[in-house]
Amino acid sequence: MIDAARLINLTRYPVTEPASKTLQVEVARLRESLAQTGAAEAPGFLSEAGLKSCTADAVQLSSLRYNSVGSGTAYLEEPAGHWPVDHPRAVRGRYSVGVVAYDQFPASSPIRALYENAGVMSFIGTVLQRTPLHHYADPLGALNLAVMGDGDELQWHFDQTDFVVSLALRDAEAGGDFEVVSKVRDERDENYASVGRVLAGSSDAVTRLPMTPGTLLIFCGRHCLHRVSPIAGDTERLVALFGYDTRPDTRSTPHLQLKRYGRTA
Repeated sequence: MIDAARLINLTRYPVTEPASKTLQVEVARLRESLAQTGAAEAPGFLSEAGLKSCTADAVQLSSLRYNSVGSGTAYLEEPAGHWPVDHPRAVRGRYSVGVVAYDQFPASSPIRALYENAGVMSFIGTVLQRTPLHHYADPLGALNLAVMGDGDELQWHFDQTDFVVSLALRDAEAGGDFEVVSKVRDERDENYASVGRVLAGSSDAVTRLPMTPGTLLIFCGRHCLHRVSPIAGDTERLVALFGYDTRPDTRSTPHLQLKRYGRTA
C-alpha cells in the first residue's frame, strides 16, 4: 500500500499535523487567495520524489485515455431552444482532451493514493472551510487524469461542482495556459453580459495562472469562468483532477459522462 504522505512536501505542507503552525500559515494564505480571486495555489505541494512518482504514473496511465473532441457551451449542457444563437447559454467553444477515468486507476497508483488520502482531503476542506468533505460519488469522475497534446484545448466553461482540485504534473511545450475570470457569476446573477464578453474575446478580466508541476490548485469553478488555451508541441500536458463535495452522493450528469468518457455509469 502506498503511503501518500511520502509523496507530499511535508516541510511546507505538514498535512499529517493539522495543528502545525506551518500548516496554519499556508491555510491562511490559501484562504485569502480564494476569497480574493476564487483560486488558491499551493506550489511545491509534492516532494521532488512525489512529483517524479506521480508523473511516471500519469505517463503510464495516459495510454488509457478516452479522447473527447467536439464543441460545448460554457454551461456544459445542451442549450434550450429558446436561447438566441449568440446568447452565452448557446455559444459553443471547441474542446479536445484525453481523460483517464477513476475506475482506470489501479490500487497501486500514487495519484490515486493522494486523492484517497484522508489527510489531503482534510487539508483541502480546511482551506475551503467546508468540512467534512466527501469523495465525489461518481465512479468515473471522482478522479481524472487530463491528457492534452498538440492542438488540444478546453473551451470556456463553468464547472458543475462548487470547487475543483487539480494537481499539475507536466506542462506542455507551448500553450496549455489555465485562464480564468474570477467570480463572474453567483446564485443571484448569471452576469450574462460579462460572460458574453469573455466568450467573444473582448474581456480584460482574464487572468492567466502558470502551470507549474507539483502545484496543487483549489479552484471555485462553479462561479469562475475558465479554460485551457490551445496546446502546441510534442510534450503532453498532464494534470490530475481530484473530485470532492460537501455532499456524499454527488455525481456527474449522464450527458457530461458520455461526452467526457465515452460511456456512462
